[in-house]
Amino acid sequence: MRLSTRLLGQSYQFRDVKAVLAKANEEKSGDALAGLAAQGELERVAAKQLLSELLVSELRENPVVPYEDDEVTRIIQDGIDEEVYAGIRNWSMAELREYILSCETGQEELERLSRGLSSEVIAGLAKLMGNMDLVYAASKIRVSATCNTTIGLRGTFSTRLQPNHTTDNLDGITASVLDGLSYGCGDALIGLNPVNDTPESVGEVLRRLDELRRRYKIPTQICVLGHITTQMQAIRGGAPADLLFQSIAGSEMGNSAFGFSAATVREGLQLMREEGTAKGKNLLYFETGQGSELSSGSHHGADQLTMEARCYGFARAFEPFLVNTVVGFIGPEYLYDGKQLIRAGLEDHFMGKLSGLPMGCDCCYTNHMDADQNDVESLTLLLAAAGVNYTIAVPCGDDVMLNYQTNASHDAAAVREILGLRPIAEFDAWLEERGITKNGRLTAKAGRPELFLTEVEL
Repeated sequence: MRLSTRLLGQSYQFRDVKAVLAKANEEKSGDALAGLAAQGELERVAAKQLLSELLVSELRENPVVPYEDDEVTRIIQDGIDEEVYAGIRNWSMAELREYILSCETGQEELERLSRGLSSEVIAGLAKLMGNMDLVYAASKIRVSATCNTTIGLRGTFSTRLQPNHTTDNLDGITASVLDGLSYGCGDALIGLNPVNDTPESVGEVLRRLDELRRRYKIPTQICVLGHITTQMQAIRGGAPADLLFQSIAGSEMGNSAFGFSAATVREGLQLMREEGTAKGKNLLYFETGQGSELSSGSHHGADQLTMEARCYGFARAFEPFLVNTVVGFIGPEYLYDGKQLIRAGLEDHFMGKLSGLPMGCDCCYTNHMDADQNDVESLTLLLAAAGVNYTIAVPCGDDVMLNYQTNASHDAAAVREILGLRPIAEFDAWLEERGITKNGRLTAKAGRPELFLTEVEL
């Protein structure tokens, strides 16, 4: 295994595979903060050159966190299809990249191939691709999943309606839900981030969301994004829930910082099978985001993109209904500006899809980042072209509880019209029946949540 090279008369020596991966990453402020980034473009190119020459087996056999020390590594490695892996183990990363980008390699073959790829291999591929490569490769892959309805079918673009409120006020939440529905949002999920992470409060919000869904016969899923253990207590107390949520990390230490383990997820999944309210088999919702391991000191000296890929390796073991990267939520310490934001969003989506996940994205930024709504809209269009399953929708793109900016409710309608996409079929029919859309386009009734109140007083 070669870890040194010469470029333009200068020698470059890398300590190990982990260092090659880190320095081959596109510029990210988080990697620089952690002292892991390439010291200039020439070193980055040298690392990419070496990475392209490494064998698939060399990346698999050198995980960034040792197998014996980390349950995420064990889950990733134990989940690999050894027969598929045997067929590609001696390919160089350059050969694997070219195979994935070949116009002759389609959906069925990429689904088969993904089962033989470790997360470090998938991360390495992302580092060797340009932005258009990431869009093109991901566009070949569709990953569907079924909760109450089925997400991710070709020709669809969905949204998670996010009706957050600064005090979890039920009437305020209701207003945001009806506003989002009036713009055609919410087919992936009506899912709220709670202020109060108690079983009582989570249960109260779940009951209101369930009441709204039943009252208006909305074909969708509901979830309150409290801590997994809080949700489990609420469900055991009789609260209705279609999905169980948890933010995840790419290491056991990172998940411990979030207050859970793989055993917690398995326990929660069994609870959902016994007491959840969903009809389908995919009952989990995971969120990720580059930099979370760095922020908790659980990155084990690995770069943020590679740790993000490991999140997806962990997630695929549990067959979730939804996964999304909250791509700019942590702030400029990890993704400094709009350029880094867009790049990370495309990387995460590609890696999630190649990991076999029903992947979405929260195209967001914090107010102290050097980014704006134009960056959010650019990323959203690129991801929609790449076949992203869903994005987030909040009134005017401004989340008043989380204090960050993301997609507005009306953005989804524009994306669908530009690219000829539709919501999930049952939700699409529901919108047409209510006159909110006609032939897939918003009507004059759109954006008027008061229309719901003429039917029944809340």
